[in-house]
Amino acid sequence: MKNDGFIILGIDPGSIKTGYGAINVISNTFRHIDNGLIMPPKGMEFKERVAFIFKGVCDVIQEFKPDYLALEDIFISVNAQSALKLGHIRGAVISASVVHGIPVSEYSPTRVKQSVTGSGRAEKFQVQEMVKILLKLKEVPQEDAADALAVAITHAFSV
Repeated sequence: MKNDGFIILGIDPGSIKTGYGAINVISNTFRHIDNGLIMPPKGMEFKERVAFIFKGVCDVIQEFKPDYLALEDIFISVNAQSALKLGHIRGAVISASVVHGIPVSEYSPTRVKQSVTGSGRAEKFQVQEMVKILLKLKEVPQEDAADALAVAITHAFSV
């Protein structure tokens, strides 16, 4: 890990809610910068949601100016339609990162859980709790934002 510090933006992609989490990594410590959700309005057509999420990720990148973007990889689902939609959202996130010249790394959900909790089979609430502890947060972050922060932490362990 670098000693001069850098910012990682973690993204948990979703067509209804895309979570984001930004952390500052200095030496072996993580400092929470911000987290939240990019949520297209209900009833918006899918192609418009993709564009909304692209713009939202661009806005977050412009606000926090991350050195790296870490993205949760596709969870292989039984539902091919859901996987296809998630692929479109991931493409929008990757495009936003590339447009801004930020390197993208991808991590499987199992690796993220393993990295943050020590178990690749951890439950969502366990990931949320460990993110709270690792980042010294006052409260547990919302599920999708916690997942995004966990992806950022996973990348920090890999840099």
